[in-house]
Amino acid sequence: MIGRRGLIAGVAGAAVAGVVGSRFAAEAQTAYGGYVMAYFTESPAMTGADYGLHLAVSPDGLDWLPLNQNRPLVTPTAGTGGLRDPFVLRKQDGRFVVLATDLKGTDWSLQNQYVHIWDSADLRGFTGYRRVKLHSMATHSWAPEAFWDASRNQYAIIYSAAYGGHDVIMVNYTTDFVTVGSPQVFFDPGYATIDGSIVSAGGVNYLYVKNNTNSTLVGTRSGSLAPGSFTTYRTGIAPGRGVEAPQIVKSLTANRWYLWGDTWSPNGRFFCWETTDLAAGNWTLLNDRAYTQPLNSKHLGITPITAAEMSGLVAQWGAPAWRRLKSYNYPDRYVRHADSVGRIDTYPFDPYQDQLWKLVPGLADAAGVSFESVNYPGRYLRHRDYVLYLAADDGTAVFKADATFHQVPGFADAGWSSFRSHNYPARYLRHHDYVLRIDPVDAASSAADKQDATFRVGY
Repeated sequence: MIGRRGLIAGVAGAAVAGVVGSRFAAEAQTAYGGYVMAYFTESPAMTGADYGLHLAVSPDGLDWLPLNQNRPLVTPTAGTGGLRDPFVLRKQDGRFVVLATDLKGTDWSLQNQYVHIWDSADLRGFTGYRRVKLHSMATHSWAPEAFWDASRNQYAIIYSAAYGGHDVIMVNYTTDFVTVGSPQVFFDPGYATIDGSIVSAGGVNYLYVKNNTNSTLVGTRSGSLAPGSFTTYRTGIAPGRGVEAPQIVKSLTANRWYLWGDTWSPNGRFFCWETTDLAAGNWTLLNDRAYTQPLNSKHLGITPITAAEMSGLVAQWGAPAWRRLKSYNYPDRYVRHADSVGRIDTYPFDPYQDQLWKLVPGLADAAGVSFESVNYPGRYLRHRDYVLYLAADDGTAVFKADATFHQVPGFADAGWSSFRSHNYPARYLRHHDYVLRIDPVDAASSAADKQDATFRVGY
């Protein structure tokens, strides 16, 4: 049992409806069964920082399976030797191109006129690596994205650069992502604006950006894709803290759109909103329970793919050997060990490895499960005086029984999981004051107790 969506199993194809004229032009008639997310990684203390291309896949665009053990699939070898803000575009011929900011680390003062680019037939291999110069100005080229402009019979590369005293969204046109035309201002509202992301629906083009003066997201729209044609229709989108890197994704199965955003600090945290009316732009912030971002992920870019492409990616790069457990009633918190005590803490945190677990056959009963620490191999969560601790297997029958649990449908949500103690079968794993313990829980227990004892097993 890995959660209500099953991540990869049982994915059905669906068509991208009502999305034309933008980056999805080549995709509108293609049957899709999921999505691929491109990102890089950072963590609060930067122990998880990696500036290579990371990919994750998802059948629903909400819960994500990181590929290659959440390690990079490819890393730049020129320029700064690192990337940020990767984006995957499916071209008109069905092949892919990957674009990314040429920046390793967080030196925002770096002036870099180039972006990294790779070609790929299926995202299982990457060829033709190059850096492409977008302009000759004394400024950066941040967060490149691209879309097909049918009116020009060209691709547009949009990105952030300082122009006229503040950041704006610039554009260069290309047919091959090798040679590009001269830069033009694509969108300039008169204040610092970065991180442009564009989709089209119902004959209208929607460009979402970050207002870099107050770290909120802004929605704009236009009846064309012409530079300078977009006007603002929605402002002030924020989760109560600074947010950037907007990304709009159409559901494959319903009339629903998702808007993703990333916290601007290295403390990488994604937020997700939804709406059934993109034209109105009235977004509802989702509870963390509804989605799970890849570990340490930063500045996502999401692209629809077929079920066959998704299966091929998993076959090529593999699923993680570890799992993470999310709390049901505190879904921004994950099960971890800290000073050898089991607890739930708010994501993200360092050492980030403290939240990674190998779910192995139960030490006392192979039909059960034991939680082995990834960063302390040979140590397991076990209860002692009903409190959960991380401890080394001492080989005794008592230890093995204390470290064995039986996974059952979640008390608060049958699509999630609860874990019954092997040697105290009336007691279940739960949190209390954020510390893990085993306590009696049953059908007659309070709603709060049932929620405390419910977890989502994911990645």
